[in-house]
Amino acid sequence: MSRKTFIAGNWKMNTTKASAVDLARAIAKGCPANVTLGVAPPFVYLDAVSAAVAGSLLLLGAQDAYFEENGAFTGEISIEMLKDLGVKFVLTGHSERRHVLGESSLMVSKKAAAVYNGGLILVHCVGEKLSERDTGKTFPIVQEQLDELSDSIQDPDRLVIAYEPVWAIGTGRNATDEQAQEVHAFIRKELAKRWNQDFTDRVRIQYGGSMKPDNAKGLLAQPDVDGGLIGGASLKADSFLGIAAAV
Repeated sequence: MSRKTFIAGNWKMNTTKASAVDLARAIAKGCPANVTLGVAPPFVYLDAVSAAVAGSLLLLGAQDAYFEENGAFTGEISIEMLKDLGVKFVLTGHSERRHVLGESSLMVSKKAAAVYNGGLILVHCVGEKLSERDTGKTFPIVQEQLDELSDSIQDPDRLVIAYEPVWAIGTGRNATDEQAQEVHAFIRKELAKRWNQDFTDRVRIQYGGSMKPDNAKGLLAQPDVDGGLIGGASLKADSFLGIAAAV
């Protein structure tokens, strides 16, 4: 089954308001029709970026969200707030949320359910640390993180899995094309066990570990790699669009 490639840029804690708007406009101007492109700016610039890309093909995303609808949750952002700004997709379970900021699997699961139930595209991140790969725990770790997904998910077009080997994020190291495909194939197989083959054939699985224009073509040529979750290379329009051009 043909799945439209989805390349998403996670800007993390980078940019200023002016540079975020300029970057978003440059990416939106170069959006190809054959690839879905999205960017996830810092929360404080979502409104400005939303206005800058209005009417374009570029999807607006958020790097995180809280699972409660409203209330006394200082510093948190709700799904409705994000939707109010035009956000279309939200990341959950990013390795930095898990391993740097200490989010539990239960917290990630609640957030993932809130994103999907709120009507947005859920980009659920999974992946192993170097020590886990070296001890043969890649598949069990990825399986545990897939288990965070709620049974309420019924629309495969609003579920995206991002496989991000933690050892290949911001390190300059990268999984080989074959290593990426192996884990992506495992993910699709596990999704089919829980849902069905038609469902899993429509779910897009992104690779998220130091994808750049010079290695994107080989990764994106793999049968189960349906896009990328891009960090550093998404902070320059030419490199981000260069990845899209590799599709």
